[in-house]
Amino acid sequence: MASAPKEPESTQRIASDLLHDIITLRTGIASEGRASYDGWKHQIARSRFAASALNFAQYLAFRRDDLRPLQRRLMALGLSSLGRAEGHVLANVDAVIAVLSRLASKSGPEPPFPSSHQFFRGERMLGRNVEEIFGTQASGRGFILVTLGPEAADDPDFILRLGRAGMDCVRINCAHDGRAVWERMIANVRKAESTIGRRIRILMDIAGPKVRLAATATPPDRGRLLVGDDILLCRDIALCPEGPGFKAACAPPQVLDGLKPGDPVSIDDGKLRGHVSREVSCGYLVHIEGGRQKGVKLQPERGINFPGVRLNLDPLTGQDLEDLDFIAEHADLAGYSFVETAEDVAMLQQELAKRRPDWRKLGLVAKIETPRAVKNLPEIIVRAAGQQPLAVMIARGDLAVELGFTRLAEMQEEILWLCEAAHIPSIWATQVLEGLVKKGVPSRGEMTDAAMAGRAECVMLNKGPNVLSAVATLDRLMRRMAEHQVKKTPMLRALHSWSEGDVP
Repeated sequence: MASAPKEPESTQRIASDLLHDIITLRTGIASEGRASYDGWKHQIARSRFAASALNFAQYLAFRRDDLRPLQRRLMALGLSSLGRAEGHVLANVDAVIAVLSRLASKSGPEPPFPSSHQFFRGERMLGRNVEEIFGTQASGRGFILVTLGPEAADDPDFILRLGRAGMDCVRINCAHDGRAVWERMIANVRKAESTIGRRIRILMDIAGPKVRLAATATPPDRGRLLVGDDILLCRDIALCPEGPGFKAACAPPQVLDGLKPGDPVSIDDGKLRGHVSREVSCGYLVHIEGGRQKGVKLQPERGINFPGVRLNLDPLTGQDLEDLDFIAEHADLAGYSFVETAEDVAMLQQELAKRRPDWRKLGLVAKIETPRAVKNLPEIIVRAAGQQPLAVMIARGDLAVELGFTRLAEMQEEILWLCEAAHIPSIWATQVLEGLVKKGVPSRGEMTDAAMAGRAECVMLNKGPNVLSAVATLDRLMRRMAEHQVKKTPMLRALHSWSEGDVP
């Protein structure tokens, strides 16, 4: 005889079980979050960051476990999936608890819903922090940051044209040009401000301990280093007459002190990849195992990375300290390249304090470029934002080389989430609309990347001959995408592309 079909489990029972699990989750979030926050409090001098730091600590506790099974159970009841809780962790969880308690019909007083003011508090705090870093924005989209080239110093109208096209702020890379050029750039920015009628914030990056090739040597009949070749990395190629035809000195030379056979090596932003095959009398032999087919032309100033290798370089070079004198006097924002720890942040803040008494008003941009920086990002954020206005730049160039391109795609999302949880603005950087900037035509993938970049508070364009067109294109794209999505949240604007008589 066939057994009777099981009756579907009641919504009340499902809600009751879920309510128990969500309350348990909330208890753990509140407890772990408070413990982390208490460990951070001594670093927080800015009172306005205190509430953000607590939410940040709660978010880290919230994301410590795999919540996917819980997500699906909530979705089946049409409830919040908790997938957009970054800016308001406990308020989001409390809203779910309030709904579940009513569905479960528990006896006793029903827990209240968080007010709209409580629920969107994080959004308002992020907005205030964005304004503190970048200024006001009337267009409804994120900010557009443009890296300046030498023409910005020599053509006074160049900045004006960029500003009218939609540029909001500029970046000066201290690894290039020099003080005389920077002064002319800044003068042209200030002149453009008065004409446009709005402020253009100036970000100046210290170069940091970027590892590059110094002097190079190639075989007489070869200009390019290819897959399958060997190259000798050394301190001084003049002292290395033996070895393969390809040789390069590293700058700074002390990076070689931390190498050993088996360590990975990446040349020219990942165009060639290999590993240290063995140590020789005057350096290390590297075998190139993969990369682009045409290889790279071996030249000084090419970047070189050792992914995952602790190089123990000083986070602030002697040149950085000289450049900080200029930055402290002229910039609105100081960019910190290759920052990796909270101790690095403290070192920079001590140097800024020597240079201006109101250093806490100077915005700091932490450029996240290495796996170690990613690992230490919570401590970097707390130490920095606890003392001064902060933005985080997702510096996807070196980060892709260090993490690998597959991991980069995942990691840029996680960095966006952590920044939102701390109510800290983020900057999406490196090769945005690069084809358009450099060649005048974007690729399809670049347009999609630029659209996704709008989830950050600011998007950075590199310098190039067609940057004016890129600014105008990005401005239009970001305005359109802002109507559809803010951070991770779809806005559900009406769709018109399929309306009768409406042809795209």
